[in-house]
Amino acid sequence: MLGRVLPRYVRVNTLKTSLDDVITYFKRQGYANKGKARSIEELVDFAQKSGKFFLQDLHIPNLLVFPPSTDFHNDSLYTSGHLILQDKASCLPALLLDPPVGACVIDACAAPGNKTSQLAAIVQNKGKVFAFDLDTKRLATMSTLLLRAGVTCQELANQDFLKVNPCDPKYQKVSHILVDPSCSGSGMPNQMRVLTDEAGSEKEERLQALSAFQRRALSHALSFPSVQYVVYSTCSIHQQENEDVVKDILQQHPDFGLVNVLPSWPLRGLDTFAGSECCLRASLTETLTNGFFVALFKRRSPEERRLYEELKQSDLHQEEASNRENENKDLVISDSSVQSKRKSEQISQDSASSTKKKRKKKKRKTDQS
Repeated sequence: MLGRVLPRYVRVNTLKTSLDDVITYFKRQGYANKGKARSIEELVDFAQKSGKFFLQDLHIPNLLVFPPSTDFHNDSLYTSGHLILQDKASCLPALLLDPPVGACVIDACAAPGNKTSQLAAIVQNKGKVFAFDLDTKRLATMSTLLLRAGVTCQELANQDFLKVNPCDPKYQKVSHILVDPSCSGSGMPNQMRVLTDEAGSEKEERLQALSAFQRRALSHALSFPSVQYVVYSTCSIHQQENEDVVKDILQQHPDFGLVNVLPSWPLRGLDTFAGSECCLRASLTETLTNGFFVALFKRRSPEERRLYEELKQSDLHQEEASNRENENKDLVISDSSVQSKRKSEQISQDSASSTKKKRKKKKRKTDQS
């Protein structure tokens, strides 16, 4: 387990090419196509090898898997934007959000842009992808990446997503939002070492600050009036940034629930609240990816909201009944204890009275003699 290494994941950019054309290209370059992977264990074995061959991923369409030593930086398909080097786990948020062709989408914290280009490919460069980021340099780099990838439906803004007005007519048709906010990065190997070296108090303070921002970003996304789906993701392994955030947001936004996504995915959310199994986790040891977390929120229909409220009330009634039952048990136990105490006191009194009578009787016999 400890010796596992990441293979080279390559996403086929369907804005410029197709999976079949890319497979044909690599075959001409002398690579052997080993077909579609059937399990993560097969990918683990594959990642230990070297050579000119590749697999198709078993979970994500248009994702090819190469041995770790494969270098694409000088490959013509990579330099022309036909291929995008992207970790498998990083492909999950856009894949699960799955906006329809022509949809209006927001990428809330967009740079460096791989997820934005993936969203553009999913909507086939139709509709609109609004992308926000506060970092000017990262946004400039992202603009170059999107240009190379053939993205034309984007609208970039050097702006804080939290300050975007959800009621602005510009965003009235936004139906899908991807929220991948700043996080500890603890799922990335280099960041794991940095965080391990941090003092406990410093680490905890940082996680609290990050999770507070993550809650605000996710809550803000859910406030857009026409939004139907919001995907939340981090490259963190910490519960504070993942399940804890999702649990709190579900309580604050009863109009939304979680979608049980990708049932075949082996690693689910930590069992910290009802429905956490709908969330996905990723790790090097379990899924052969970087550490990652994903949760997909869906706006409840009026009927779903009614059923949810009924279920919630039913649960509350059951909880109240259970509490009353426990209180009655405590009362019975208490009454029993009082009765037992009274009985014990009565026995003691009867015993003392009997002893006193015996002493008087004995004294009379002595006097008579």
